[in-house]
Amino acid sequence: MSEGVDTVGLDTPPRLGVDGLLDDPQTRIIVCCGAGGVGKTTTAAALGVRAAERGRKAVVLTIDPARRLAQSMGIDSLDNTPRKVTGVGTGTDGELHAMMLDMKRTFDEIVEAHADGERAEAILANPFYQSLSAGFAGTQEYMAMEKLGQLRARDDWDLIIVDTPPSRSALDFLDAPKRLGSFLDGRFIRVLMAPAKVGGRAGMKFLNVGMSMMTGTLSKLMGASLLKDVQTFVAAMDTMFGGFRTRADATFKLLQAPGTAFLVVAAPEPDALREAAYFVERLAAEKMPLAGLVLNRVHGSGADQLSAERALAAAENLEEGGIVDQESGKAGLRDSADDGSPASDVDEITAGLLRLHAERMQVIAREQRTRDRFTSLHPQVAVAEVAALPGDVHDLAGLRAIGERLAAGVPAGA
Repeated sequence: MSEGVDTVGLDTPPRLGVDGLLDDPQTRIIVCCGAGGVGKTTTAAALGVRAAERGRKAVVLTIDPARRLAQSMGIDSLDNTPRKVTGVGTGTDGELHAMMLDMKRTFDEIVEAHADGERAEAILANPFYQSLSAGFAGTQEYMAMEKLGQLRARDDWDLIIVDTPPSRSALDFLDAPKRLGSFLDGRFIRVLMAPAKVGGRAGMKFLNVGMSMMTGTLSKLMGASLLKDVQTFVAAMDTMFGGFRTRADATFKLLQAPGTAFLVVAAPEPDALREAAYFVERLAAEKMPLAGLVLNRVHGSGADQLSAERALAAAENLEEGGIVDQESGKAGLRDSADDGSPASDVDEITAGLLRLHAERMQVIAREQRTRDRFTSLHPQVAVAEVAALPGDVHDLAGLRAIGERLAAGVPAGA
């Protein structure tokens, strides 16, 4: 995806060309990933708005349960069905749809699509299935992959933007299909399937003789009723297990394909960029196509020629009277201002503003050092720095503003 990268000098990382990425018809999937709380959802939504207004038929799949995204797009609520966003793409061929992953509903749809009516009904009513589909570790990430595969198969959109699930580890999204596939193919599941495959008393005898200690322990831990629910679930799902793994492998390969681009999203903070570095390395190890890093909420200044040190020194001089000469002929400057207010009040306000400027310059310097540590480890990763907005994004105008900052790639005033 070289169209999405602009190279610059050797001392700075290459700049991520977001518009080039969005405009490239070969880009079919963009995956926004990273640690929680760094703006992945807002980034994904802003990319969707900008892509639609540049002529793409885009759909944003978000896993974030926050309702602000729906509100910012003018939609009452988001659910498992893509809904068109009005007021976006007007005057172009572009369209934007948005949806929020319903993990359980997606799992139900898989069961309904791949099991006959009677068996599907038995699975959906099974207590263990209900627990698994609602909160088994990795299920959310796996279902996000399933939904991505479904959207791509429909071919209704030429660009799918995925907001990966918020999780303690940024690697869960890549691990989930393998983890769930390993669970379904695991020894424990095969043992539980054995009675159904052998059948009748022989099956129970096999289970009792071969795994009596294990099932006794499981009965104590899980309860005999739950263990029976698990066995019933496994027997009903037996014919579907291969399909889970096949689709997981297919979606994983889809993520490795040239038409996919990963954007690692981070904030200019040490913890977030450490997570970003881990993800960059993992994507490389898995041969996933990385487009670059989106560095959100970066601070800039239009007065960066005034350093923090000089601003603090000027503030101290004002507060101590060191700048204003109080000798004969100039005392009037100290006593009053042109508008009649005491000059000391003006000095106090000016000193306060200088201190605020110094604090901002210190924040900018700290963010720059943090970014430089990341880029020194990963100099080949293209970066788009997104200037911080003064408030939260709550409408399409805010998403457009984020999109403009993404396209600019540098913070305001930088």
